[in-house]
Amino acid sequence: MRLNGLTRDFDTVIFDFDGTIVDSMWMWTDIDIEYLGRFGIDFRQEIQRDIEGMSVEETAVYFRDVLGVPRSVSEMRDDWIAMTLYRYEHEVKPKPYAREFISLLKDRGVKMGIATSNAVENVRICLKSNRLESFFDVVITSSDVARGKPFPDVYLHAASLLGSDPENCVVFEDIPAGIASGRAAGMETVAVYDDFSRDLTSEKISLADHYISDYGELMK
Repeated sequence: MRLNGLTRDFDTVIFDFDGTIVDSMWMWTDIDIEYLGRFGIDFRQEIQRDIEGMSVEETAVYFRDVLGVPRSVSEMRDDWIAMTLYRYEHEVKPKPYAREFISLLKDRGVKMGIATSNAVENVRICLKSNRLESFFDVVITSSDVARGKPFPDVYLHAASLLGSDPENCVVFEDIPAGIASGRAAGMETVAVYDDFSRDLTSEKISLADHYISDYGELMK
């Protein structure tokens, strides 16, 4: 298949989740501020950049070892799931034209997966509440592989499960670490605009093969 503006034929699309398929990045800084505040730790902007692309477990290790949060990795994971599940079920919605674009790909027989740094519980409840779960053949998280983004592990694992060659895959991402992950996997990369990462737009454009403001641009 070939889409407007893309240079390769492809049979597989692998999406990041937060900020790429759904508009959810707005809540994560608030959650980090609230959670660190429980332990008297001030949130700093460089923390957000440090944890960009990390798996849930990697982030918990960072919070424990670098920031001094006195909780185990499993305890922090449970804390964050409790803080986010309601939002993902009731508040998080697809980004503009995402549903239409995903439906178009499905109609054309494209294999689709999700490769995310989020917890699988959040992803699945959000997909279900937005009636998107039937479109995706696999949902992979960075917790399923040895290294999170920007390493290529999660995208390579998703491609393997989908039975696809990396050179026939297109990755959609909203943050630099994710774009770097897709490129390291040898896949064509499309940077997606997200308001949360608007200050990183120039970096995203320089890293990715393509840049879109929304999915409607690919459906013209």
